[in-house]
Amino acid sequence: MGSPEATGELPDNDIPQVATEESRRLSKEQIFILIATASINFSSMICYSILGPFFPVEAEKKGASNTVVGLIFGCFALFNFLTSLIMGKYLVQIGAKFMFVAGMFISGVATILFGMLDRAPDGPTFIGLCFAVRAMDAIGFAAAITASFSILAKAFPNNIATVMGSLEIFTGLGLVLGPPLGGFLYQSFGYEVPFIVLGCLVLILVPLNMFLLPKYDSTPGKDSFWKLVVLPKVIFLCLTMFTLSGCLSFLDPTMSLFVLKKFKLPAGYVGLVFLGLALSYSLSSPLLGFLSDKFPYLRKWLMIFGGILTALCYFMLGPAPILHIESKLWLFVLMLVLMGFSLGMSGIPIFPEMLNHAYENGFEEGLSLLGLVSGLFSAVWSLGSFVGPTLGGFLNDKLGFEWAAAIQGGFALISGLALAIYYIYEALHRRRSRPQNLPGTEEERAHLLPSAT
Repeated sequence: MGSPEATGELPDNDIPQVATEESRRLSKEQIFILIATASINFSSMICYSILGPFFPVEAEKKGASNTVVGLIFGCFALFNFLTSLIMGKYLVQIGAKFMFVAGMFISGVATILFGMLDRAPDGPTFIGLCFAVRAMDAIGFAAAITASFSILAKAFPNNIATVMGSLEIFTGLGLVLGPPLGGFLYQSFGYEVPFIVLGCLVLILVPLNMFLLPKYDSTPGKDSFWKLVVLPKVIFLCLTMFTLSGCLSFLDPTMSLFVLKKFKLPAGYVGLVFLGLALSYSLSSPLLGFLSDKFPYLRKWLMIFGGILTALCYFMLGPAPILHIESKLWLFVLMLVLMGFSLGMSGIPIFPEMLNHAYENGFEEGLSLLGLVSGLFSAVWSLGSFVGPTLGGFLNDKLGFEWAAAIQGGFALISGLALAIYYIYEALHRRRSRPQNLPGTEEERAHLLPSAT
């Protein structure tokens, strides 16, 4: 086709401009991937978040304690954790597209089944079925999310944080619409309808994504989870992600009960309280993703200060009894708004930081590595999502919401300070080793010695 570059008609300094312009245009395949990933982010979060306003109350009627409710929420994350590691390891063998679509189908079916549980007998039968259906939903969710992370990183290798941050708008939209929609449908039509409506929505999206998603062929890599996990920086990033997801999921079994009892709000309005956190998170995520890609050196500061700000928000959420501050609804909502921003600060930079560190340590580039990082990312997030509501439900039973939230904030503070200490150590280590590794140092000494004599 005789392009100008091939014939030499354009000067060299014009070629980067052409490449830049082309890279800014999204291909048809990239647009389809964005639509498919947005659909899983939105549908999974709206299905996940509808439980918050009414399920704890409904479960109490069925004979479940706060601790058991916390375990039901946490069960989802535990199975998500175990499944993500397996899915990440065998992503190439299973196929990213098949894993995505199959996971979405399982999640939709499980959501509908969860809506039927009010017909189960009270007590152990109801509780046992809750655990079984939540485990099934978790397996589907883990498959779809692990595959989506890998597909995104494959399609957008140079601006993954920006893309993931932008797609968090749909995550936030699901979190925003889930509680009020779930609360409204529950008040108007009863327990079953919210789950049936949203489960059918997920199932409708399955054939759409079968059409939209491309099929990636890749060969299995030789790298392992163990090789990735033992990297010191990855350990600290995992700790940050663990506490971040623990803080967020802590609110699932505890916040609605606290708001109902403390501020005497009806169930329909409890969902609106969730809006503060979800809106601030989803609206700030694109900006935080852009900053993370454009200025990689800012990632460590975003994660460190995000952890410290998250801790402050949790201390003030109750507020902690030692502060002797009266609990007010406006203060509670304000802390949720700040919390959404702080969680985005901590969470958005983790995936690209982990991926870049893997490349720096000799991991092979390709879908196999993306599966490992995506699986680890999903697994650690899920582990925090198990511990958060489980420990939160227990502490809420024993100490009350105010102390439970303060303790959760303490974990965020520890992870933020631990990450700060690691980066300080890393900077000092690089400074000590820099004179020995600078190119040309020996040559400069060789030239300086004769001139001195």
